Amino acid sequence: MKQDVLKLIPEIKLIDDKKLRELTATVWEEAVKRGGWSLEDLDHMPFTLLIKKTEVNLIEHTRAVTRTALRIAEVLNEGYKGKVSVHRDVLLAGAILHDVGKLFEYKKERGHFLKSHEGEILRHPISGAAFAFKFGLPQEVIHIIAAHSKEGDGSRRTIEAVIVNHADFVNFDVFKE
Repeated sequence: MKQDVLKLIPEIKLIDDKKLRELTATVWEEAVKRGGWSLEDLDHMPFTLLIKKTEVNLIEHTRAVTRTALRIAEVLNEGYKGKVSVHRDVLLAGAILHDVGKLFEYKKERGHFLKSHEGEILRHPISGAAFAFKFGLPQEVIHIIAAHSKEGDGSRRTIEAVIVNHADFVNFDVFKE
């Protein structure tokens, strides 16, 4: 299964720190198992339930958010040399895992993806952060997962969390009707 996760989300391989790379892949692998999803399900799982008939799946969204976040970080590091410091591995792990909680927030009934009972009472930023915590990911990565959406509004976000938050909303807003 881990090899399948690495094929689905090859950006995991961009994480230089071997332990963080392994943990990031493990969290995705275990979330797929815990959610009872197949690889085929992931191909069809919408990245959001808020936009009807979206053709973008969760994996495509995760990869696009990750690449967007990485490019933002590159521009900031280059444009503000010595004034801004983005921890690339933390950013990558947080972006790759930002929506992992959707594997618990969703369920599939009669071929349709719907909000699960767990999703009704605990949104994906919180369930994803709790799940990542279970595997020992650094607090900085857990912070990104927890703060990437409206749950983080009004709180202090690290620079990496700010970047993932904006990358996520850019990749969401372009598909809003």
